Amino acid sequence: MRALSILGSTGSIGLSTLDVVRRHKESFSVVGLAEGHDVHTLAEQIKEFRPAIVSVRDEASAAELKTLLGPADRPEIVHGIEGAGTVAAVEGSDMVVSAIVGAAGLTPTVKAIKAGKDIALANKETLVVAGQLVSDLVKQNSVQLLPVDSEHSAIFQSLLGHRAEDVERIILTASGGPFRTTPMEEIRKAGPEQALKHPQWTMGAKITIDSATMMNKGLEVIEAHWLFNMPADKIGVVVHPQSIIHSMVEYIDGCVIAQLGSPDMRAPIAYALSYPERTESGVKKLNLAEIGTLTFEEPDIVRFPALQLAFDALKAGKTYPAVLNAANEVAVAAFLNKKIGFTDIADTVNKTMQAHEAYTPVELDEYIQADRWARQTANTFITS
Repeated sequence: MRALSILGSTGSIGLSTLDVVRRHKESFSVVGLAEGHDVHTLAEQIKEFRPAIVSVRDEASAAELKTLLGPADRPEIVHGIEGAGTVAAVEGSDMVVSAIVGAAGLTPTVKAIKAGKDIALANKETLVVAGQLVSDLVKQNSVQLLPVDSEHSAIFQSLLGHRAEDVERIILTASGGPFRTTPMEEIRKAGPEQALKHPQWTMGAKITIDSATMMNKGLEVIEAHWLFNMPADKIGVVVHPQSIIHSMVEYIDGCVIAQLGSPDMRAPIAYALSYPERTESGVKKLNLAEIGTLTFEEPDIVRFPALQLAFDALKAGKTYPAVLNAANEVAVAAFLNKKIGFTDIADTVNKTMQAHEAYTPVELDEYIQADRWARQTANTFITS
């Protein structure tokens, strides 16, 4: 039996992970849970999965959770980033599902790696912000880092059994989001209501907006660089509106291996949890005859400038990826709060990157310092 700690248990990835666990209670147990805001859902998860420890956002959330649980249901309750780190490193877990949204997931994931836990990584920002640090720690602590993002899981599966030197390039697929064919003048006027209508996937608000700007794909490009040791010029992106081919690997002989499946995150989650085996995930079986047509397009950089910004950050290296991510998180939050327009998101990120004096970070605090600087600078551009 594999014992799990789940960071971000009440988000979309956390809920899907617990659904897989629910289907295979003979194979998986839950040792720890961490969530950010939904203590009512967490209370129900505690009653069902009986973790030994849980973490919530703050002391007020901890107090509220205690009122929702009887003495018999109550695990150890901690809070804050330190609390999430405690859950990540708790004794008795074999694997940590890292699904906290944004850079907030970095510190707990680092603690889990240092504690020798295998990582099922859904938090792409961990590698975007501190890819070199995390990659080094994974090697030093001899842990497995298994991708949960559907695109990276697809690449991981398509690489298995093949030599690295035979790879020509990896190709990430993107749905194109809700604005793939929307006229530019309408995109400029779009508010959160329009941007949150993703055509294929059900995700949290932040990731859905990132999909609408294609920043999500840009962050995945940076993540793929670290996961698969692939330079930027060997990472491609193609728009695939049906979201059936999750990503591909092209080899030097001209062959392309792709991984296909219904657009449901339970499939890559189940694969990461069960690797190297496979387990039933509850995902609808793929019927290609019913789907009929699969189409592909080149990404429009004019329509989606955030994608180019991510490639630029990856090529520039140093602290630029951390700054890109932090500025984007601030800008997306401002957009969701209707403080800026949709196209202002990429503009804010660009201005913040242009203002940054990059350096080569070594310690975790140096990555966090770059993140903090970018948030303050992005907020300055937004308020001015």
